[in-house]
Amino acid sequence: MNTAGTHVTGKNYIGNQLSAKGKKTYTTFNPQTNTENTNVFTEATQDEINQATDLAADAFQVYSKKSGKEKAGFLRAIAEEIENLGDELLTVYASESGLPAGRAIGERGRTLGQLRAFANHVEEGSWLEATIDTAQPERQPMPKGDLRKMNIGLGPIVVFGASNFPLAFSTAGGDTAAALAAGCPVLVKSHPMHAGTGEMVASAIIKAAEKTGMPNGVFSNLNSSGIEVGQALVKNPNVKGVGFTGSIRGGRALYDLAATRPEPIPVFAEMGSINPVVFLPEALNKEADAWAKTYAGSITLGAGQFCTNPGLLLGIKGEGLNTFAQTLAEEIVKIEPSCMLHPNIVGAYKSNKEKALAQKGVEVLANYDGTPKANYGRQIVSKVSGKTFLENPTLHHEVFGPFSLLVESDNEAQIEQILNKLEGQLTGTIVATDKEIAANPNIVSALQNRVGRIIFNGVPTGVEVCPSMLHGGPYPASTDSRFTAVGVDSIKRWVRPFSFQSWPNNLLPNELKNENPLNILRHVDGVKTTDKI
Repeated sequence: MNTAGTHVTGKNYIGNQLSAKGKKTYTTFNPQTNTENTNVFTEATQDEINQATDLAADAFQVYSKKSGKEKAGFLRAIAEEIENLGDELLTVYASESGLPAGRAIGERGRTLGQLRAFANHVEEGSWLEATIDTAQPERQPMPKGDLRKMNIGLGPIVVFGASNFPLAFSTAGGDTAAALAAGCPVLVKSHPMHAGTGEMVASAIIKAAEKTGMPNGVFSNLNSSGIEVGQALVKNPNVKGVGFTGSIRGGRALYDLAATRPEPIPVFAEMGSINPVVFLPEALNKEADAWAKTYAGSITLGAGQFCTNPGLLLGIKGEGLNTFAQTLAEEIVKIEPSCMLHPNIVGAYKSNKEKALAQKGVEVLANYDGTPKANYGRQIVSKVSGKTFLENPTLHHEVFGPFSLLVESDNEAQIEQILNKLEGQLTGTIVATDKEIAANPNIVSALQNRVGRIIFNGVPTGVEVCPSMLHGGPYPASTDSRFTAVGVDSIKRWVRPFSFQSWPNNLLPNELKNENPLNILRHVDGVKTTDKI
């Protein structure tokens, strides 16, 4: 094996081999210094893509049969090897993202926590949903055969790295951890904005695979500066599923491409969201200033580059909303702007906010008027009437960055009408008193029908990694609202149920044998038990 250690070579990992056969190269960019980084990356060729997918298909035959304990060992080893990369990983992360050291440390911790949570999950075994209905040969009028069902991995999975989370939603992020836990090899299409970070993490995964005896091809990392490598991966017949975090345009393109294959495959894409927040009058009359200060922080957190950024604020005309709007305008301009991820993202932010502000009836409440550094995003809050918002779908679209639109509604009925007109969202929030929320079930119901997670008296920014978290929602928040992209239940995206009928006990997988050698919880003849049969 050609190992990269912790330095960045700019090459692809085709299984455990470093490879750079192509002629197309690119660099990453440091938005803090406004300069290109020095490392040069070589884009994967079609031959390298074919080699990686062939290796993944072969690896699946071996890796899919690994026990939960073996896969758990692999996942824990990945976490250890990422830790072993030390501060150099954090330095490269910062140089490619413009994000501060504290964010890098926090995101690394989240990445390690996800890997270890999945390790515990697959070791425990209930995710397999092992179900056994034993034979009843004497049943009348017809005998019943023996049936046994469990979840099995889909096959090789392509994961697209996310621009705004170089660690937690990228190379060894949630999609990768979930797919590996499910028994699926992973091919990462590295994000071009943080290719060096991706390669360093890939080296840790490869080292962990070798240390724990995993088959070559269980993981590959492919460089790409454009869309061609990703398209080729999705079209490759060895690939059986896709994970994506990014724009609606990008996610929908992959979804459509996968659907037109001779063998269509699932694409689990987390896409755009404006995360509506409903402020009811009594709550604002009591604490308008406090909520305004809280939301000034939430809107600008991470330069607004979170998929749960509160981009739409809904309130009802009155003194409480007026106070909230005035304080929000005062507070948000006090916050120093933050560096955004890349000049391209800064450009898209400027273009999208200008488009929103150019719409009829939109007025600016507050706009940071200082002179920030290059690639720093100026935060802005705008305002529009409920009637205008309802009549103009352009105002319903996400502006990725520190931007939020305050909608001044006439009454609760108009808020309900607005919520019913929105596209699917990741989150929805209601700021209200207990009395108000009890008195407005229609607003709660309307919001619930449009989002994957509903928050009471809080902010949408912040996604806890735990089994109860749902990070998804109706389209276009995600391509399948039945699944989450965060938490151990996200493993369900990469498995399919499979049944054995009248199969010899000694040839069954251990998960379904009478003896229950793995001692996992199973559903046997309608009863949950760890007992033998």
